[in-house]
Amino acid sequence: MKKENSYFTLKNTKDKNLSIQFHLDGFSFSIQDTLSKKDMYFCKYTFPETQATPESLLLKIEDIFKKDTHLQQDFSSVIVIHQNNLVTLVPNEYFNKNQLASYLNFNIKTLATDFITFDEIDSIEAKNVYVPYVNINNYLFNNFGEFNYKHHSTVLIDKLIQQSKSETKTMYVNVSKTTFDIVVLENKKLLLYNSFTYTSEEDFLYYILFVAEQLQLDTNEFPLYLMGRISLNSTLYKLIYKYVKNIYFLESKNPIFKELNLETHTNFILLGE
Repeated sequence: MKKENSYFTLKNTKDKNLSIQFHLDGFSFSIQDTLSKKDMYFCKYTFPETQATPESLLLKIEDIFKKDTHLQQDFSSVIVIHQNNLVTLVPNEYFNKNQLASYLNFNIKTLATDFITFDEIDSIEAKNVYVPYVNINNYLFNNFGEFNYKHHSTVLIDKLIQQSKSETKTMYVNVSKTTFDIVVLENKKLLLYNSFTYTSEEDFLYYILFVAEQLQLDTNEFPLYLMGRISLNSTLYKLIYKYVKNIYFLESKNPIFKELNLETHTNFILLGE
């Protein structure tokens, strides 16, 4: 298991907020000072292999909690971010909270025993319907008591809309180890969100070009912003650049990146600002 972390000295006080993000490829968390709202500590664990089930993911998380003393403190608030592709967006005008399973069944296969919930995304007047990992929520509740949780795409869409200044169609790609998200905005309006699994660079390129074609985006003109697990020297970047000409990295102004010695477009969900 690969670990990346910063080395801030944290005060022994409860005036700290904890944000946790987990998915089948890894686990990360940040600790923020309650008063200043500044991130004081960040840690990321990347698993050697993608976990096959939420049960095996929980075993990994339990092991991390036993060993990482930063997670054994008291916090004034805790927010948990579930990252998976068990999700779909539903406009408010079509939403019925008694029909949650039916919305998901258009895209994924759900079980009668699955717990389904939703987030409010006021910025796009929609609900984000998804399946959280209940076993991990239960474990975290035993550790922290009550906490708030969201789907990672809720946080991603909200942050991008808040930051977006472009009035033209713009694509954002958030890259993880085996999955990536595509968000397309125009004048702060959401045109598309989807999450994809990839096993090769060609898969990655195919989905980007497919979305561009569907939305009639000219690959010589539209801006593409990258974030997450991708760099200028990566084969993913070099392959995309053969076909899409206006590529940028979505840089964060969060000062913690200097302490981490990480590229400022990484870890956007937890640290991007």
